[in-house]
Amino acid sequence: MAMFESLSDRLSSSLRKITGKATLSEDNIQDTLREVRMALLEADVALPVVKTFIELVRQRAIGQEVSLSLDPGQQFLKIVQEQLELVMGSSNEGLDLAAQPPAVILMAGLQGAGKTTSVAKLARHLQEREKKKVMVVSADVYRPAAIEQLRTLAAEVNAEFFPSDENQQPVDIVAAALVEARKRFADVLIVDTAGRLHIDDVLMNEIKQLHSTVKPVETLFVIDAMIGQDAVNTAKAFDEALPLTGIILTKVDGDARGGAALSVRQVTGKPIKFLGVGEKTDALEPFHPDRIASRILGMGDVLSLIEDVERKVDQKKAEKLVKKIQKGKRFDLNDLRDQLQQMQNLGGMTSMLDKLPGMGNMAQMAEQADLSSQFKKMTVIIDSMTPAERRNPTLLNGSRKRRVTVGSGSTIQDLNRLLKQHKQMGKMMKRMKGKGMAKMMRGMEGMMPPGGGMPPGRF
Repeated sequence: MAMFESLSDRLSSSLRKITGKATLSEDNIQDTLREVRMALLEADVALPVVKTFIELVRQRAIGQEVSLSLDPGQQFLKIVQEQLELVMGSSNEGLDLAAQPPAVILMAGLQGAGKTTSVAKLARHLQEREKKKVMVVSADVYRPAAIEQLRTLAAEVNAEFFPSDENQQPVDIVAAALVEARKRFADVLIVDTAGRLHIDDVLMNEIKQLHSTVKPVETLFVIDAMIGQDAVNTAKAFDEALPLTGIILTKVDGDARGGAALSVRQVTGKPIKFLGVGEKTDALEPFHPDRIASRILGMGDVLSLIEDVERKVDQKKAEKLVKKIQKGKRFDLNDLRDQLQQMQNLGGMTSMLDKLPGMGNMAQMAEQADLSSQFKKMTVIIDSMTPAERRNPTLLNGSRKRRVTVGSGSTIQDLNRLLKQHKQMGKMMKRMKGKGMAKMMRGMEGMMPPGGGMPPGRF
């Protein structure tokens, strides 16, 4: 997650110095805390939040729980992690939809924060993970393009769309949408409101009116993580005007410094409920403070990775492949293509490595090696082959190879490298014969060059 990379690097290196120490003194605790303080301030965390955080860690670190611990360094790291979690909220707070249907969710925020996209992402999330019937409506009469954008996105995520246009009053639109949502037995109605480039009284009055008309169970403030410190001030202003119930932090995959996530909860007192981690409609993650704290400290986020795999990996295809290998059949290029596709569905190698403990640096290496585009290129090469060649790569003689490389815009070296990696994976699968992860992980090392790092060669 790009947002926490620099903060994670800074904190990991300063904490690494102290976690190996057998005893902790007030001096080395003070030195480390000074570095942690600098890292947080550079990440754009609000000064009052940093002060409180450092003081609480200091009090606990100098107290009994560290001095009596068997591993004081590890205990210190645990304290930092627990305090990070507390700053962001102690646990994931889901949406409270326990209301007579339709439960209304009102989305508020400034223009450009990603509000309309977040409406579609949330609709998809509720339909796929909570099995809810969702209707969406736009009350943004100032930007007809926003209404059209929502219509398109609603079709993409299969949500009901209530039409509106710029000649209507926002209050009339949402009142009519509510009536229609009841008629169509929608479980949830999500209302997209007008954004502004800055906070003004007209905007605030209009959104207050909408709030009293539809009486939402959730009023979510959509905020752009990239605006850093300003994000907190904007959230504060909206919170004074509206009874916010939670926050959606968008553009977390951008090159932000992470401060907004660490400040916004403490300053507004409102929980971050979701993170927008990309432009696609499935790029919305429930916000788990414990998992984020773990990622910030370079300790990975295996739980989110497991959830990703369960949700995005085609289980039937995976089982089919295991059965095929168990029967002693060969792992062919069609199977390799499926594997590459599954990796892409999981957000590519970078996203996966990022969630594994201690793999933050590997994720950066993967990004530099541009593995996602390598995987795409490999897929294009396989697509340029005939079905018979995919089933039996030994058919690929010189003239066939030339045809494939011309068709895929690649070189003979690219094709030979792909065939070599396929061969290595085939051997690994044979050794594995469906006997679980440990063997597979050992086999995966065979795909890496000596001393770790990226797969051999670059496409």
